[in-house]
Amino acid sequence: MTYDSQISFTLDTICPWTYLALRRLTTALDQLRSRSPPPPVNFTLKIFPYQLYPEASKAGEDKYEWYKKSKYGDSEEKMKMYTSVMSAYGKSSGIEFKFGGTVANTIDAHRVVQWVQETKGEEAARKAVESLYSQYFEQERHPSEEKTLLAAAAAAGVDEAEAKAFVEDEYEGLQDVKMLIREQTGNGVDSVPYIVFEGRRRDFTLQGAKEVEEYVKTMDQVIKESG
Repeated sequence: MTYDSQISFTLDTICPWTYLALRRLTTALDQLRSRSPPPPVNFTLKIFPYQLYPEASKAGEDKYEWYKKSKYGDSEEKMKMYTSVMSAYGKSSGIEFKFGGTVANTIDAHRVVQWVQETKGEEAARKAVESLYSQYFEQERHPSEEKTLLAAAAAAGVDEAEAKAFVEDEYEGLQDVKMLIREQTGNGVDSVPYIVFEGRRRDFTLQGAKEVEEYVKTMDQVIKESG
């Protein structure tokens, strides 16, 4: 008998650590699902929204300068250390981090992700999020302008006209996303990634980007306690 377990993944689409975590978790899930015989637990991934910088404008500002000023006290040396470290982490997961472009409000990106998840399902939502991350971190695109969101919807297999109608109606799904963000805050989320593995006896919470092995180990613990 198969037991269903939801993995609740709370993220923001401009957080590099959540990009790493998603890549590593996806690898862990692929490893688990390729086992023979298959495990008795069916893991499903559900994306939840969170905004690290809800006060950011929709137009945005220069990403590199913003990071340097807000995170590293305007120190070029510290910023270079950060870019070097993130580049190394990214390379290990097949991510080519770049640090130019624009940092901006992500509420519209979250609207699209939740809409895709509700209408197209788990795999489509994951593809949409992967696209948003790749565009922002590897192609230096604006995180939530129309062409970025339409590209993410296309990556998820959504019809272009359908996606365009949704993206252009900036109020559709907006209140639902804001409610989900408030719920995550109420659940104690104050940083991302925040990942909860639902178990039959207890849940397991991992905060921050972990290694592939740790995600596999956590899911194995869920499997162990599912009997």
